[in-house]
Amino acid sequence: MVRSLAARALNEPSLSVFKFLRRIGTARPQLQSVRAFSALMSPPSKAVVYDQHGPPDSVVRMVELPPVEVKENDVCVRMLAAPINPSDINRIEGVYPVRPPVPAVGGYEGVGEVYSVGSAVKEFSPGDRVIPSPPSSGTWQTYVVKEQGVWHKVDKDCPIEYAATIIVNPLTALLMLDDIITLNSGDSVVQNGATSIVGQCIVQLAQLRGINSINIIRDRVGSDDAKEMLKKLGADEVFTESQLNVKNVKSLLNSLSEPALGFNCVGGNSASLVLKFLRLGGTMVTYGGMSKKPVTVSTSAFIFKELSLRGFWLQKWLGSDKATERGRRIDYLLSLAKEGKLRYEMELVPFDNFNVALDRALGKLGSQPKQVITF
Repeated sequence: MVRSLAARALNEPSLSVFKFLRRIGTARPQLQSVRAFSALMSPPSKAVVYDQHGPPDSVVRMVELPPVEVKENDVCVRMLAAPINPSDINRIEGVYPVRPPVPAVGGYEGVGEVYSVGSAVKEFSPGDRVIPSPPSSGTWQTYVVKEQGVWHKVDKDCPIEYAATIIVNPLTALLMLDDIITLNSGDSVVQNGATSIVGQCIVQLAQLRGINSINIIRDRVGSDDAKEMLKKLGADEVFTESQLNVKNVKSLLNSLSEPALGFNCVGGNSASLVLKFLRLGGTMVTYGGMSKKPVTVSTSAFIFKELSLRGFWLQKWLGSDKATERGRRIDYLLSLAKEGKLRYEMELVPFDNFNVALDRALGKLGSQPKQVITF
């Protein structure tokens, strides 16, 4: 009966539900244990799945998945909220360097409440608030069963939308500010893509450290509102790209020090503007390429300014053996969010309206806040 229900839900009569669930990381292959009435089971789960890579609005669908076994070291979590990140979309499209095999449940980070625990689990209890750390595929479903080492307990006083989104963007901002070069109070950083969540977090985290931020945004309708928003977050200077069509951009800095560190998530001409601001021996970190254009550097910048270029990929850092440090930094960021010292715009959308949230995340309805699904 379980098999037939899942086969109908997946619209793939020939695909064993147990094979499907194993491939999305929520079930175990022991058929006999599923049939054992004494086994601890999760509730049925509603999930957003995709069977092939492609445009997310074409390949994802919502299905009902049957209960799965909660083994002795497992934790069953009732999801509370999960965002739609650009990297989630890239995984579905099949263009992200690391992605789960299909068929798969979408989503990569989120927050939930412990529903039940396996017999060997001692660190978690029903009712605990948890996030997957490092993030783990399959958060776009109502119940997630994963081994206890995946989960990190968080403070229930932190708003769920921040707990659900604290790793992919805020942690990226924190690590780039703290771990690339040594910055001291009074130093400056420059960035493009400043209105992104990573950009907003850099502004706020820099201000907390006494570091000045110079911010570059696109010329578009609403740029004045974007400038005002960044200023309220603590930005020292905000320029549109067209304002930087001058011979000497550093003349615009007034009393601010020349930036020692730059952040690029756009590429193309916008990356070149970041480089123009950097001081002698400065470093530019590239962590994204929204324009899909390459980073180009003049020979003189390399020779006479002695600039350094490097990349940053959060996935690599998360894959390292830094569980204690990871937990400490996540807790720090969550404490800032709880105190109102770290904030960014989000929109909460019920899970049943997932398709609407996906359209917004894909940019079909213009510029939209970060879409966070609530369960």
